[in-house]
Amino acid sequence: MKNEDRRERIIQILQASQEPVSGVDLSKRLQVSRQVIVQDIALLRAKDYEIMSTNRGYVLTSPQECSRVFKVIHTDEQVEVELQSIIDLGGWVKDVFVYHKVYGVVKADMNLHSRRDIAAYMKELESGKSSLLKNVTSGYHYHTVVARDEKTLDLIQEALADKGFLAKLQEYEPVNFWEE
Repeated sequence: MKNEDRRERIIQILQASQEPVSGVDLSKRLQVSRQVIVQDIALLRAKDYEIMSTNRGYVLTSPQECSRVFKVIHTDEQVEVELQSIIDLGGWVKDVFVYHKVYGVVKADMNLHSRRDIAAYMKELESGKSSLLKNVTSGYHYHTVVARDEKTLDLIQEALADKGFLAKLQEYEPVNFWEE
């Protein structure tokens, strides 16, 4: 496992855990020494990850996150570019959903945090067993994107607009998709 992949995996483990994760546990899971974990934690902290050390292990403290829903449209061939545009600017793709005139909101969790996540998602799609949710609404779909701050969401919005992926809301679309 490459150093960057291991550090990304540490973040994933800490995010998924409800309790502190000990350095010994991390070193066993990732098959490296405890000292390598200590160095990785220091490097992650330098990258602005808020990782606390407790007497029971490491805890990733979640900074206040912001989210925004983007309505987008693009071809099947542009999916990877769209998702990478979001990830590369510091966002993560929480979900995808469509607003269908008959069925209402149809949603699926994505939780894409990295290019590796995107690659795995694209590989799943290549199997041909499923198609993109956007295809039931002529390409129009929405993503809830989460980022550390509004500035990052603004940058993501600009990038999606520059690539021609942003779409305007129609009159029949509700502003708050989750209201009953």
